[in-house]
Amino acid sequence: MAVALSILDLAHIGPGETAGDSFAASVDLAQRAEALGYRRIWYAEHHNMSSIASSATSVLIGHVATHTKSIRLGAGGVMLPNHSPLTIAEQFGTLETLFPGRIDLGLGRAPGSDQKTMRALRRDPTAADTFPQDVLELQGYLSGETRIPGVNATPGAGTNVPLYILGSSLFGARLAAVLGLPYSFASHFAPDALEAAVSIYRREFQPSAQLAEPYVIAGVNVITADTTDEAEQHFQAAKRYRVARMLGQGREFTPEEADTILASPAGQQVLQMTKYTAVGTPTEVDDYLDGFVERSQADELIVASAAPDRTAWRRSLELLSEVRGLVAA
Repeated sequence: MAVALSILDLAHIGPGETAGDSFAASVDLAQRAEALGYRRIWYAEHHNMSSIASSATSVLIGHVATHTKSIRLGAGGVMLPNHSPLTIAEQFGTLETLFPGRIDLGLGRAPGSDQKTMRALRRDPTAADTFPQDVLELQGYLSGETRIPGVNATPGAGTNVPLYILGSSLFGARLAAVLGLPYSFASHFAPDALEAAVSIYRREFQPSAQLAEPYVIAGVNVITADTTDEAEQHFQAAKRYRVARMLGQGREFTPEEADTILASPAGQQVLQMTKYTAVGTPTEVDDYLDGFVERSQADELIVASAAPDRTAWRRSLELLSEVRGLVAA
């Protein structure tokens, strides 16, 4: 099925690496993706996570944009309750002014962090309650039709940076529908409500100045390799990495220990997060993605790397672009 393919870059900091190494890898990935014909790359806002370097999302987007030419770049997403809408309008208005026609702004309402980090960010615990109003305020700044008399975003006003609502629940689906915005569902790590959320979004969608018809982006994990066995080996490494990061509390596990935990109830809960994962040869992954598109009713897929090894991820993207018939830039 012909749907657009995009990438979620988690700006992973591998063992023995620095944040600088991660940024260099993100530039390399973006340049490869641009040449292979992927539509966009998004970076997610996370804080106080030693393995992810995308905390200052707008800065990273600007850095990667400087080293690429045409691929769209954006936040997937900015956790809006961590910020004032005016600040985000100015940041992304600046990006759109510098790189016109290439910037996306996905918006989420989760903390992107733990409770201690939330306090360190000076985030009000009730900030998520005003998320819908904050989205509208931000939209007003970017359109140049401010909702706060006498307050304008410079840069920002009139840039009309496209907004996307991110979510993993029915709340985000309904909000995206009533605002007439594209909806991106985080099925690559929160799969349970995918079909219900998309159904509600499509049924309740109201056209807007930005979007005439509903548009769904669905996240999916992908590991493509030259052989099924190689892809399965990378997937097993990914599952071990995930269980160590989520359940290890800073402790390193041997492969045998990780496999034992994966077989436990706690491990099974972690595995449930990888429900939507395409693993195998290009043909096997192609067939899986066709089925996933039909199930999710997605207009676009945003693929996340389930493989912790960067070389394997790059190869996966190359094979995926070939089998899905992407047009090289």
